[in-house]
Amino acid sequence: MATAAAASPSEPEAEPKTGPNAEGEEDEVKAARTRGQVLTRAVAAATYKTMGPGWDQQEEGVSESDGDEEYAMASSAESSPGEYEWEYDEEEEKNQLEIERLEEQLSINIYDYNCHVDLIRLLRLEGELSKVRTARQKMSEIFPLTEELWLEWLHDEISMALDGLDREHVYDLFEKAVKDYICPNIWLEYGQYSVGGIGQKGGLEKVRSVFERALSSVGLHMTKGLAIWEAYREFESAIVEAARPIAGFLSPFDREQTFDSQLEKVHSLFRRQLAIPLYDMEATFAEYEEWSEEPVPESVIQNYNKALQQLEKYKPYEEALLQAEAPRLAEYQAYIDFEMKIGDPARIQLIFERALVENCLVPDLWIRYSQYLDRQLKVKDLVLSVHNRAVRNCPWTVALWSRYLLAMERHGVEHRVIAVTFEKALSAGFIQATDYVEIWQAYLDYLRRRVDFKQDSSKELEELRSAFSRALEYLKQEVEERFNESGDPSCMIMQNWARIEARLCNNMQKARELWDSIMTKGNAKYANMWLEYYNLERAHGDTQHCRKALHRAVQCTSDYPEHVCEVLLTMERTEGTLEDWDIAIQKTETRLARVNEQRIKAAEKEAALAQQEEEKVERKRARAEKKALKKKKKTRGMDKHKADEDDEKEWGDDEEEPPSKRRRVENSIPPPAETQDLEAETGLFGKSVPVDVDPPSKQKERAAALKRDVPKVLHDSTKDSVTVFVSNLPYSMGEPDTKLRPLFEACGEVVDIRPIFSNRGDFRGYCYVEFKEEKSALQALELDRKNVEGRPMFVSPCVDKNKNPDFKVFRYSTALEKHKLFVSGLPFSCTKEELEEICRAHGTVRDIRLVTNRAGRPKGLAYVEYENESQASQAVMKMDGMTIKENVIKVAISNPPQRKAPEKPEARKAPGGPMVPRQIYGARGKGRTQLALLPRALRRPSAPGAQAENGPAPQPAVPTSAATEAPKMSNADFAKLLLRK
Repeated sequence: MATAAAASPSEPEAEPKTGPNAEGEEDEVKAARTRGQVLTRAVAAATYKTMGPGWDQQEEGVSESDGDEEYAMASSAESSPGEYEWEYDEEEEKNQLEIERLEEQLSINIYDYNCHVDLIRLLRLEGELSKVRTARQKMSEIFPLTEELWLEWLHDEISMALDGLDREHVYDLFEKAVKDYICPNIWLEYGQYSVGGIGQKGGLEKVRSVFERALSSVGLHMTKGLAIWEAYREFESAIVEAARPIAGFLSPFDREQTFDSQLEKVHSLFRRQLAIPLYDMEATFAEYEEWSEEPVPESVIQNYNKALQQLEKYKPYEEALLQAEAPRLAEYQAYIDFEMKIGDPARIQLIFERALVENCLVPDLWIRYSQYLDRQLKVKDLVLSVHNRAVRNCPWTVALWSRYLLAMERHGVEHRVIAVTFEKALSAGFIQATDYVEIWQAYLDYLRRRVDFKQDSSKELEELRSAFSRALEYLKQEVEERFNESGDPSCMIMQNWARIEARLCNNMQKARELWDSIMTKGNAKYANMWLEYYNLERAHGDTQHCRKALHRAVQCTSDYPEHVCEVLLTMERTEGTLEDWDIAIQKTETRLARVNEQRIKAAEKEAALAQQEEEKVERKRARAEKKALKKKKKTRGMDKHKADEDDEKEWGDDEEEPPSKRRRVENSIPPPAETQDLEAETGLFGKSVPVDVDPPSKQKERAAALKRDVPKVLHDSTKDSVTVFVSNLPYSMGEPDTKLRPLFEACGEVVDIRPIFSNRGDFRGYCYVEFKEEKSALQALELDRKNVEGRPMFVSPCVDKNKNPDFKVFRYSTALEKHKLFVSGLPFSCTKEELEEICRAHGTVRDIRLVTNRAGRPKGLAYVEYENESQASQAVMKMDGMTIKENVIKVAISNPPQRKAPEKPEARKAPGGPMVPRQIYGARGKGRTQLALLPRALRRPSAPGAQAENGPAPQPAVPTSAATEAPKMSNADFAKLLLRK
C-alpha cells in the first residue's frame, strides 16, 4: 500500500534567515565573509561584461573556477561543521547492518517514507556519497521532499561540483527543489549559487532570471519575501558600485547605455518592492531615500502609502499565523477566504502554497486549490503541476486522481501519459473498494470521449471495450479479494457499458448480455434495475424484448412489484393484443396476490410478536401486584410488617424471583451463633447432637432489627430529569456521599446523593445523584467512564425502563467511522498520553479512548479519533505494524462487526411430554460445577418426564398445587430438618 509523504515541518513566520545550516557565530561570520568575496568577484566579472573592454579590471582576474571554488567553500562552511575521519569500529559495523536492513525493507515496500529518510541519513553518515545520491533520487521520484532534505542534498552536491557539467547538475536539482513546495530559503540559495557562475556564458542573465522567478514565487510573502528582494537589490547595487569609478571616463552614450541603465535597475527594484505590502517597509523606504541621489518621486510615495494601508489589512491574519501552532489549518483557511474575496490571483496562489507547506497531507486543501486553478487561472503548466503534487502528497485520495485525469484531458496531454497516470492511481493504495470503482469510471469516461462512434470500428473503441473488461476483472479479483466486496453492488460500470453498446454502438445483443449478467449478481429483486433495462430496450430494442423483460420483472421483483405490474399493464394497454393483455392481467394478479399473502403473513407474525411482548409486560405487572398483595397479607409482627413495607417501596418494581432464590434472599440474614457452631462442628450432612435453637419469633425480631439499621432509599420518579444514575463504583468505597459530592458539584448544585446499601449495610456500588437544575444533570453525563478509585464510573440518565421500554442507553457507534481508528495489541502499560504522543505525529487527535473492563483494567485496545478522514488514513498506513514497548500493534479504520441480538427464550416441547420451559444458562453456558447442592429431602419435584441434571431420575411428581402451597421455612425450621436426619 502506498503511503504519503510525512508532513512538512511548520513554516516559521519569523524573520527570514539566509544561512539555515550555519552553526555558531564563527561559522556564520566565516560564511558571510566568503560569500562577500564571491559576490565581489562575481560583480567584477559582471561589470566587465556589462561595461565592455573599455574598463580595465585593475584587481586580480576572475575566472569561472574561482567563483565555483569560493562558493563551494562557502557552502562547505555552512553545511559541514568539520572534517570527519571514519574508522572501522563497532559503530560503523552497526550502521552497515542497519543500512542493509533498510535497503531490504525498501525492496519490500518502496513507499515507506521514514525508511527512506533513515537510509539517507546513515549513508551520509558513512560517507557513501554515490549511494546517498541514488537513495535521494529514488525518494524524490516517489515523494516530494521537505525544505530541510533539499537543502542538505543541495549543499552536498555543491561541495562535490568541480566543473561546468556538475554546475548544470546542481541547477537541475534546484529546479526540482523549487517545484515541490514554496521554499524562500531554497530560492535564496539558488540565487546565491547562480552568482558563483556569473563568469560563464549567459551567467549574468542566469542570475537575473533566477531572482526574477524567485520574486514571482515568493516575492509577495509578507514575512519571508523581504530576503529575496534585498539579495536581488544588493546584487544589482554591487554592480553599480563596481562600475561607478570608471563611469566618468565613459562617453555620454556609453555611460547612458551601461552605467545609467544599471542604476535604473536598482531604482526599479526599490520602486517595485515599495509597492508591495511587506514587513519592515519603513526601513526599505528610508534606505531608498538615503541611497537615491534625487528626491523620491511622488508616484512612488503614493504606491508606498497604498502598500502600507494594505499591510494593515493583512496584519491580523499574519499575526494569527505567528501566534498559532502548526499546522494552523484554520488560520490559513481564514486567510484564504480573505484573499479570495479580494481576488488577486498571485496572492491567492501564494497563500495556498504557504498553507500547503504545513498541511500537505490535507486532501481538501489540495482539492480547493486545484479547483481554483482549473476554474480561474487555467494555465496548463501551473494546473498540471499542482495536480501532480497533490497526488504525490495524498495518493490515497481518489478524488485527487480523478481531478488529475480530467485536468490532463482538458489540457490535451498525450494519451500515453494519461494511461501511465491511471496505472499509478491503481497502485496508490485506496482505503475503500468504492474508490477503485470511482477511478475506473473516471478513466472509462475519458476513453469513451476519445472514440469516434461514427465509425463502425476503431482502435479507440476496441481499447474502450478492453478497458471495460479489464475493469470488471480487476474489481472481481483484486478489489474483492482485498475488501471482500467489489465496491460496485449496483454494477454501475456494467450499466454504463451496456448503455454505450446500445446507444452509441447499436449493439443491443451485447447490451442484453451485460444486463443478464447484472441481474445474476443479486439485482433481480430491485424494480429500478428492471425498469432501467426496460427503458433501454424501449429506446434501442424492440417490443418483444420489452415485454419479456417486464414479465421477468413481475416474477422477480420484491421491493416494488406494484410499480412493475403497472408498467407492464400500461405497455400492453397501448401496444399489446388481447392475448397479451390477458396474459399480463393473469401474471400481475397472481403475483400481487402472492405478494399480499406474504405481506399478511409477515404482518400477522409481527402482530403476534407484539402481542407476546404485551402479554409479557402484563404478566410482569400481574406478578408485581400479586407479590405486593401477598406481602400486605403477612402480618407476623409489627416490626416484620414495617420491614416488608420498606422493601416494597424500594424494590417493588423488581420481577418476582424463583421460589428457591426468594427463600435464599429472605434468609440472607446471618444465622444465630449457635447454628454457626453447629455447622462448624458437625458439617452440613454430618451427625449432630441436640443443640438449643432460638425460637423463630426471636430470630425474626433480630432480622427486623438488622433491617431497621439499613437506610432505605426512596426515589421520586418525578425528579428523573434532574437525577443521574451512577454505577460500577467500588464496593469498598467508604462514605460514597462524601467522596462523590466534590466530583459532581463541578457540574452544578447537588441536592442529594443517595447511595444504595444491601440488607447487611454493604455499599452495592451504585447511587442516585440529584441536582437542582436539569442542565447540571446533563453536564454530569459527561463524567461517564471517569476513573474513580481505579474503576470507570458509569453515569447514565435516570429513566424507568418499565415506563419507557424504548429508551436506549448510550453505546459507542458500531458503524463505519472513517475518521476513527481501532488500535489493538497495545501493551497494558501504555497510557493515554503515550498513545496520543505517537498518534499526534500523523494529524490532529480529537479524542483517544482506552478500552477497559468494568474494573478499569486496560484490554490492550483503543479508539483514536482524528480531525478528518485523510489524517486517519495516513495514520493507518504509518502506524499499522508499529512496535510499542515490544508489542506489535494493529491499526485499522473503526468498523466494528454487527452485534447479534440475543435470542429470546422460547418454549419448547419435550419429547413425549407436555411443554416445559427451556433451561436458560448464563452467557458462558452450563458450567461443569452446576451441581445440585440442595439436600434430596428438600428438593421440589420436577415436571413429569423431566430428567434430573445430576443423580438418579426423580420420583413421581407431586401435584403442582401442592408444591406451590408449601409454607416457607425459616433458618430454624431448616436446622430442625437437618437434626432430624
